[in-house]
Amino acid sequence: MSLPPEKASELKQIIHNHLLKMDIHGKIREVLAATVREEQGPGQRPLSETDFLQALQRRGIIEDAMKGLHFTQEVPTDSEMGSRPKAAPHLDDNITLHEKTNIDPSRRHLYVQVLGGKAFLEHLQEPEPLPGQVCSTLTLYLHFRNQRFCSKPVPCACEPDLKEGFLLEVQRDGTGEGSKMADATAMLSLCDPVHMVLIKTDTSGETALVSSYFLDWRAVLCSPSGRTCFAVELMGVGSECKVPAGVLTVSLELYPPLTEVLSTAVVSTQQSLERQRTAEKERLFLVYAKQWWREFLEIRPSNQSKMVKIFAQDENGINRPTCSYVSVLRAGRLLESPRQAARFVSLLAHEKAPVVGGGGGKQEQWCTLMAFLCRGKGDCEDHAALLCSLLLGFGLDAYVCVGTKAKGTPHTWVLTRGTDGSITFWESLTAHRYLHRAIDPDAPPLAPQPKPSSPYRTVGCVFNHLTFLANCQPSDAVELCVFDLQNQSRWKAMSEEALKTVCGPGSTTSLPPLPPLCAPSLDPAAASNQLELEMRFLVSEHRKDLGLASVWDDHLSYLLSSALSAYELERCTGVSCGNEEFQDAVRRAVPDGHTFKGFPIHFLHRNARRAFATCLRSVFCEEIVCCRGDHVRLAVRVRVFAYPENACAVWLMFACKYRCVL
Repeated sequence: MSLPPEKASELKQIIHNHLLKMDIHGKIREVLAATVREEQGPGQRPLSETDFLQALQRRGIIEDAMKGLHFTQEVPTDSEMGSRPKAAPHLDDNITLHEKTNIDPSRRHLYVQVLGGKAFLEHLQEPEPLPGQVCSTLTLYLHFRNQRFCSKPVPCACEPDLKEGFLLEVQRDGTGEGSKMADATAMLSLCDPVHMVLIKTDTSGETALVSSYFLDWRAVLCSPSGRTCFAVELMGVGSECKVPAGVLTVSLELYPPLTEVLSTAVVSTQQSLERQRTAEKERLFLVYAKQWWREFLEIRPSNQSKMVKIFAQDENGINRPTCSYVSVLRAGRLLESPRQAARFVSLLAHEKAPVVGGGGGKQEQWCTLMAFLCRGKGDCEDHAALLCSLLLGFGLDAYVCVGTKAKGTPHTWVLTRGTDGSITFWESLTAHRYLHRAIDPDAPPLAPQPKPSSPYRTVGCVFNHLTFLANCQPSDAVELCVFDLQNQSRWKAMSEEALKTVCGPGSTTSLPPLPPLCAPSLDPAAASNQLELEMRFLVSEHRKDLGLASVWDDHLSYLLSSALSAYELERCTGVSCGNEEFQDAVRRAVPDGHTFKGFPIHFLHRNARRAFATCLRSVFCEEIVCCRGDHVRLAVRVRVFAYPENACAVWLMFACKYRCVL
């Protein structure tokens, strides 16, 4: 069997790297010297090549070299932006040639290998999981220059068995340089870090952010062997950002190895200059922001009480300009419209940042986008920043609003401005949209005024990736607010140039790069079938406890699908359609003299027992599940709709039909 030229060169490169790793040349020299001493004496014949090969074989050198080479093939997968995060093949202990990674010997790759964890003291008392036992797990996610990866989940432990390899492609930026291999000097200028996010998933499927760490990988550029290994101390998040969460041992290696390495002084000088440049930009922006705030307060003293959020802390406790949390984010073909984007964001669960201890105060934590997506849930600020970024990607004039809703609760939402001047509010937690019409306080008493349609009470500022505007109108009440953002007497703007110095792409090394969205890996049909079977079992067991039999009507169950599809379509588009056909089909399926009852409900998770327990809290659902009567037939239908990042809309409908008895 012959290999294509590109595969042959790839295979040669892998074998070459493996032989270099085991120091084959040094071992050959040792065997040669020993053989010459043993065999070549007075009157002995000269050594031949055969004698030397036999000596290598006797000492197991050839066998050792072959042991490390194992070649397997896997089905190719799409490695474009929309693919799910995946772990790279191991290329260290057991060299593996994978079709799916397609290692190009003319391109530079960085192999990041996690060799295990230790000192995760929070899990010190956790027992060893038994075979087949469900336990809490840790999963490591990586993001580097538009590439995302994830490890296999491992059981939580003080020393978790996190051993995974990730093959990252290092690219050059310049036009026409796409096919040119990056050398050491070019890679030194790539300041994008490897973002590592560690997520804990408990037995019920709930996720928690353990740590978010930015790894500067450029230490490998000054390693003569092309490889370096060190310990990474992961810190906690939020209120625990100064408390160590654990330690990971990380190995970095370049493929192919560098022909010329840089000195340690050059690498450290570059890193120091970048830090100094970033610190200076951030210092100058802080000076500007203080002056801008003083000017804002001079307009009127009541501005002091308005919610003007210039800076916000991320999960690592670092103060960043709020504008830096918003970027233009395009979802490729994963999302088709702004309303579908709003639906996707609303499916990411809402959870406030955890607070240790009482007091009732809210923990300040605006997550980076990578941490938010990996965790799959966050606070209203995370949702609003993501929705605003997606709407900007769809070409809308979108802004994040900071203010309050009912009862004065702090809240954030999204605003879009139409070309006709219309203002639309988008609630990122529910995907609801509200058309805003301001009340004119100077209008005559009997003049008709628009009724407030949104739940928002006050607004202090609006911002996106380019603009920051503070509300300097006499009242910050939303119902009175005019969103004429170009009017400097109503909105005080920050300098766009000043914002670009700390929020623009590549402006500072402290700004996390924007990760791409990933396509769902979930099979909606299989997930729907599985959850439906579990629901049937739970209903049957519940009725059995009540002494009731369960007879299922498969045809009626199938008819419920159109209703569930219509519900999801309405959530996505705001348009209701398909209910007429569903009602007509049900009338045909329910004989005269029979009664039909149905109960639809929506979930963001796929835990059958949790969902069933929630359903039983409804009187209407309990009437259906516990239905007694003549000729009772039960039906249940589940539809799982998968969105990017495996966000799920789960629609569930219970139904029954029975003969009415007077």
